[in-house]
Amino acid sequence: MKTTCLDRCNEPADCKIAVMSFINYGETIKEGDTAIVFLGHESMFPVKVQHGGKTQTKYGVIRHSTDLIGKQYGSKVTCSKGGWVYILHPTPELWTLNLPHRTQILYSTDISLITMMLELKPGSVVCESGTGSGSLSHAIIRTIAPMGHLYTVEFHQQRAEKAIEEFQEHKVGHLVTVKNQDVCKNGFGITNVADAVFLDIPSPWEAIEHAKSALKHEGGRICSFSPCIEQVQRTCLALEELGFTEINTLEILLRVYNVRTISLQIPDLGKTAKDHASAEFDRGNPSNQDAPCAGLQQGTVQFKSAVPLREMVGHTGYLTFATKSLF
Repeated sequence: MKTTCLDRCNEPADCKIAVMSFINYGETIKEGDTAIVFLGHESMFPVKVQHGGKTQTKYGVIRHSTDLIGKQYGSKVTCSKGGWVYILHPTPELWTLNLPHRTQILYSTDISLITMMLELKPGSVVCESGTGSGSLSHAIIRTIAPMGHLYTVEFHQQRAEKAIEEFQEHKVGHLVTVKNQDVCKNGFGITNVADAVFLDIPSPWEAIEHAKSALKHEGGRICSFSPCIEQVQRTCLALEELGFTEINTLEILLRVYNVRTISLQIPDLGKTAKDHASAEFDRGNPSNQDAPCAGLQQGTVQFKSAVPLREMVGHTGYLTFATKSLF
């Protein structure tokens, strides 16, 4: 077992310095920062700012020393070929879209419901397994900062080591403890201190007892993410056997709409009463029979409309929530 608790910020003065982190906004780009290079809504990537470093884009080269360091986040930067990009401050949402994938990850749709249903807030203590690529971890840390703490367990040693490295680079290491162990056998390493537990492992039912012991005596919330309904069934049975209440399972399907301008023909609703009277004036005269329709021209009208995408993200996984009973 390997346990790493990253150094906490012990000097209050240090905490007031406006440096880049995923929980504090820093106005100026500095060496060592993780910044997001934004080329478009469907094209962006993270970069670690280094003195003398260069980043190649389709618009040309970005030179870190002259183009990034000292500039404000949100700046429009011109590349060597004349094109331009925006340099954005990192957030958990942007990191979810741009992080290096070591595992399958959770996206903002599921993450938003998890943080709400687990009742997370600043100061909460949370247990998580497994850490994976750290998508949910960053969102949890931002939610529980500045006084909360995340205990995250990862079975795979290399993934645990990479997570530690990322937390240090993102200046959130003082809020997280990373453990490299099997949560189903060894648990989370803490007892009766957690406000919430999150499980994203192949056999969550084997870790329910450890999750219960990690939660506070006065109760707490638990969430399990599973892609298969068979996993959900076994997890729910384990939760019920161990006395958890308010057990329910949800699935979120996100449907995205595009707002666009569309044109439709004005419908022909028939002749008006006045035109009808004119038509009846002289039915015997061929020149008058088509008179009501002669001045009527069917036109078009433009308006804004929300149109759903032809394709949408389908099933990602089931979210099972429960509450630790007080008795």
